[in-house]
Amino acid sequence: MQLIDKLQQSQAYKNYSKILPYVKPYWFRAMLAVLICIPIGALDAVIALALKPYMDLVMVEKTVESPWYIPFGIVAFTCLQGFLNYLATYLNTWVGGKITNDLKFTLYKKMLTLETGYFDRKKSGDVVWRFNNDADTACNGLLENLKTFTSRLFSSLSLVAVLFYNSWQLALVAVVVLGGAFLPLANIRKRIKTVMDKAVTAGSAVITAYNESFAGNKTIISYNLAKLQENKFKNILSNIFSLKIKMIQRTSWLSPMMHVIVSVGIGLAIGYGSHLILTGQITSGNFVSFITALIMLYTPVKSLGNNFNAVQMSFLAIERVFKVLETKPAIKDKDSAKNLETIQNNILFENVCFEYIKGKPVLKNISLEVKKGETVAFVGNSGGGKSTIVSLIPRFYDIQSGAIKIDGIDIKDYTLESLRQNIAVVFQDNFLFSGTIKENILLGNPKATDEQIQKAINMAYLGEFIASLKDGLNTQIGERGMLLSGGQKQRVAIARAFLKDAPIIILDEATSALDNKAEAIVQKAIDNLMKDKTVFVIAHRLSTIQNANKIAVINEGKLVELGNHQELLNIEKGQYKTLYEMQFKKQEVSV
Repeated sequence: MQLIDKLQQSQAYKNYSKILPYVKPYWFRAMLAVLICIPIGALDAVIALALKPYMDLVMVEKTVESPWYIPFGIVAFTCLQGFLNYLATYLNTWVGGKITNDLKFTLYKKMLTLETGYFDRKKSGDVVWRFNNDADTACNGLLENLKTFTSRLFSSLSLVAVLFYNSWQLALVAVVVLGGAFLPLANIRKRIKTVMDKAVTAGSAVITAYNESFAGNKTIISYNLAKLQENKFKNILSNIFSLKIKMIQRTSWLSPMMHVIVSVGIGLAIGYGSHLILTGQITSGNFVSFITALIMLYTPVKSLGNNFNAVQMSFLAIERVFKVLETKPAIKDKDSAKNLETIQNNILFENVCFEYIKGKPVLKNISLEVKKGETVAFVGNSGGGKSTIVSLIPRFYDIQSGAIKIDGIDIKDYTLESLRQNIAVVFQDNFLFSGTIKENILLGNPKATDEQIQKAINMAYLGEFIASLKDGLNTQIGERGMLLSGGQKQRVAIARAFLKDAPIIILDEATSALDNKAEAIVQKAIDNLMKDKTVFVIAHRLSTIQNANKIAVINEGKLVELGNHQELLNIEKGQYKTLYEMQFKKQEVSV
């Protein structure tokens, strides 16, 4: 077990060293902050050292030639120490802020490379904690601990020197006791790691609760879920409290134990020191100087147990940060990947099999050819795998077996950037970013001209709506486009897709969440978007896909029927015909 603990500690220090490249751009200020800590610590010895002549001459011999300058010197050295401490804190904060920002930026870039499946498995609180909070804990802890370590190291060295200067016999006793005070720290890391990991999980649960309450506030209100949410949050806080108590139980004994050990050292020093004074081996000044240095040396040790938690939290945060940075995306470019310029001939599905969870297939041997310029619609019962099929084309997920090819080349052999540049997706619930309407439309093509923007607006039937707004295109739409209706958000997304002008269009139930009036307008915009494109449509209303070149019926992950509208209707007891007749009867009843 001790070997495992040592390995864990060596790994922590290894991870700690990995952060040094982030210090390199600011090495001068960082080094200056460390060097300033040397005199900060070393000056601690001045007070203890100055007491020897002062005690011997003034208090004992009561000589007229007293060193009057000593009190003024102590004040001067203390003022210098205070100034240097301020300067070191300022430099540490400056360097720490820069390193934290660089590390957060690296983490954010890493997050953008991770596949969709990674976010499917994580909660929002976990992501925020790992990509933001851990960076703060790692960097702040690094520099603060380095400052504390450096100042206390040189403080200890200078004070130990004062101890030996005054009495080598007493100094040996003090150093042995000091070594004993550090023994309780030997296995503390293993004792607190599990609790700290659980504390991180509990802390991320708080963030998730806030995010869910923010995003789901309407659901909470409409279903009177406030009390339920309160109880869930209360349980989270109760869990955090329990973990804090566990941490106290496992670590709070450190400081009292060190306090006892240190007190033993002081007691031994006083007892043995009295003997040395009486036998004339040291003077009273030596003894007072020694005791002062000893107390100054031992005082930080007594509170070391409290500081040690912060040090370990920093180590563990660094481990988590670099575990994220070393995560290899499941979906990435091959070394030999080539650029996809555009689609020339077709998109081919060859015996495609896919599963989100191992052993639970979602798609089973899907084979399908879509020629350039064709529209293929996917229909079928909910949960059959329709959305999964279209999610595989831009490689949101990678298939387990089979192949998806564009112009005879596996999409895995194209670069992700070029593949996705040739695909525009309009989802059922399109994500709009906080900002203006114009900024969201320009995401399709940041270099678009005003004429191109206006054309996209007209083709998406947004012109009349934008004209009615006081600020027009520069209207703020709120986080996730909360200030727009469902139909307006869809048309902004369609305008964005227009600007991208990709040869492949994916429409994932783009009108299913809209009322009839909004759907009619959005459908017109979609019809404009589909012109001269290769289109994949998932539709819940079969009336909107009757003109598709091909209609693929997906049921329980299998392609069970394929043909155009009329061909599928001619299949007796066919699944498409059944679905169509059910919707037609519903429409008659509603009319």
